Amino acid sequence: MGEDRRLAAVVGLAQGMAAARTPRESWRAAALGACRALAGGFAALSVWERDLGRLRVLVNVGDRSADEDEFPEDEAYPVHQFPEITEFLHERWVSGGEPNAWVETARGPAAGQPGYCHQRVAALRRRGRGSCVVAPIVLHGRAWGELYVARSAGTPVFDRADADFATVLAAVVAAGIAQTERLEEARRLAFTDALTGLANRRAVDVRLEEAIERHRADGTTVSLVVCDLNGLKRVNDTRGHAVGDRLLERFGSVLSLCGAMLPGALAARLGGDEFCLLAVGQPADGVVKVAGELCRRAAELELGEGVACGVASTEDPIGPVRSARRLFRLADAAQYRAKAVRAARPVVAGREGPDDPVVRLADEPSHEGSGERRRFRGRP
Repeated sequence: MGEDRRLAAVVGLAQGMAAARTPRESWRAAALGACRALAGGFAALSVWERDLGRLRVLVNVGDRSADEDEFPEDEAYPVHQFPEITEFLHERWVSGGEPNAWVETARGPAAGQPGYCHQRVAALRRRGRGSCVVAPIVLHGRAWGELYVARSAGTPVFDRADADFATVLAAVVAAGIAQTERLEEARRLAFTDALTGLANRRAVDVRLEEAIERHRADGTTVSLVVCDLNGLKRVNDTRGHAVGDRLLERFGSVLSLCGAMLPGALAARLGGDEFCLLAVGQPADGVVKVAGELCRRAAELELGEGVACGVASTEDPIGPVRSARRLFRLADAAQYRAKAVRAARPVVAGREGPDDPVVRLADEPSHEGSGERRRFRGRP
């Protein structure tokens, strides 16, 4: 391969990883880019899980055999079967050497020999491959995993130049993985409440918009539980904000536990003393039951004074729900009513007959179009 083509291949790999929106997309872009750059027929990206002592395959691309899934759930190999990941690589880079790639063939090791690895040779033969190039991936100065590219039997065997090029590709992949990890951490922080570790309001807004789109497309049930933690101000005023924060954390744990009763539910802190649960595809009665359990457990907390809880579900008679904002308004109005009447159980929008007071309150025309979540504090 000429220098220009190799440069184009490196640029293409880097651009593919940069365009990825998720770790999986990044892994796939890395493997595909390396496979094309090295004119391989198959490629895989694996991570070294030190705590479990194994090399776990993240993605397989190209001509996969019957036992190779694209994103395998449990394809992993004990590192003692591939000693170079812990011995050859470690000794080479720790002593000042470079983590260079090497080639192995169905007959045994070739260019850049780290030592004979009969497991790799056996795998090549079993899957009808003639040779492979293995490139270590180093991230933050430590072994992260490896890039593996193979060619079918009967095609040209990888040589020393291919191994050198694979070393360059592995460095590009490492840079792409580092960028992906930074972006993932930024996303996690952007969508997480720092105090409780639950999702935050931004995460709820995004997930709820997506859920309402599904509801409009195929009728998927979307339910929202909004709750207000009673007594937080009293705790802050009499025992200090550190104790108040502890109450918020403890209630967050209770909310998380109850949310786990609804598969796929999102537990979040909206801000201050307000929390919510977003459930998609779950029966409304099941959501109401979980909300009742949440009220019961909140009432048993040593601090605080229980919780005011409102529920709104597209499965109940609340009229058409064409926007996330309307479902939020309904759940908020139900929560307001629960607080106003000091209800020990959740108030559910639409379950008090044709002239349901919660639906009427949420849909008052004078407040439509404000663009903000409905606030009912202090209203008669």
